[in-house]
Amino acid sequence: MKPIARYLEAAGISVSQLAEASGLDLKLVDAIVKGNFTASPTQRKLLAAALNVPVEEISWTHAVPVEPMRGNGPQFGRST
Repeated sequence: MKPIARYLEAAGISVSQLAEASGLDLKLVDAIVKGNFTASPTQRKLLAAALNVPVEEISWTHAVPVEPMRGNGPQFGRST
């Protein structure tokens, strides 16, 4: 199991070519490839099909850690 970026390198195609082949928006595909966005099941199927790779062979995890926000926020005038 490898990240989608590795499959792009192996296939020798660009993010824009993958976006065109999958029918998805370029910004969305770029975010998925960079690991900034987790693809939906439908998006995963489209991207995997465009790469001729089984969906299960691609690692779809975030490269950028997602951290929960903590506190009451500015709407309450104080933070915790």
